[in-house]
Amino acid sequence: MPFPPFIDSSLGRDGGPASGFGDDADSPGRPRTTPIPPEVARNPALVRVGECIAHIVRFSREDVSRFAAMTLDRNPVHHDVRAARRAGQADVIASGQHTTGVMSGLAASHFTRGSDGIAREMLCLHFNYACKAPVPAEREVRLLWEVRDVEWNETLDGYIAQLAGEARVDGVAAVVARGTVLVKAARDLEAPVRRALL
Repeated sequence: MPFPPFIDSSLGRDGGPASGFGDDADSPGRPRTTPIPPEVARNPALVRVGECIAHIVRFSREDVSRFAAMTLDRNPVHHDVRAARRAGQADVIASGQHTTGVMSGLAASHFTRGSDGIAREMLCLHFNYACKAPVPAEREVRLLWEVRDVEWNETLDGYIAQLAGEARVDGVAAVVARGTVLVKAARDLEAPVRRALL
């Protein structure tokens, strides 16, 4: 299945991310950063095609109700077992934003990890989720992301990675997802500060 086109609305007028993720060190209140050598910036180990992120979660009834309440979702199928059963569910079910939020967080954690000795920073440019089946409380949920495509972007000074993801319950895809993320070599924010103190 082809990936959706790159979402231009995620970028500012100059081609950089609208959130200010770029290298505008002259902006008020933003620390100046040291340039990254090209061989570090364009390190293919930052993100690779075929790279997978897998995780298993289980949402308790309390988790489901608490998260729904925190996001102002008062739908009783997230809070009351009897209401969920009247709606044809065996138990309370996680809200859509609960499962998709955990999936987004899983991707963000993976692409900012430093456990392999590579300092990264990332920005989520676009995520698209489709909820296909309920995610009941107290059941094992298998989360998976896979990197399907990687392309160097000179303007953003990083790699644009296209992701495919899913959340499965009892072997059934409850959520399917597509994502676009920017993965970059991390800047050294401390070096200018150290020089200023010398």
